Amino acid sequence: MNTETHYTEAFEELKRIVATFERGDVSVDELPAKIERTAQLIRICKSKLATTDEDVHRILEELDGISSETIS
Repeated sequence: MNTETHYTEAFEELKRIVATFERGDVSVDELPAKIERTAQLIRICKSKLATTDEDVHRILEELDGISSETIS
């Protein structure tokens, strides 16, 4: 994939692949590629969530610093 995959796109594709697994619609020939793509999508989602968590913590720390400065 050349362009950055957004979390929502990755998660939606992941849900579609999981649904094919649940229905038993994956042939043995397709299975390795589907599993590899599933792993890629999980890595993308995990990375996006970690980055978002870091961003939220940074913003909250900045806001806490602003609140402390205002009170002083």
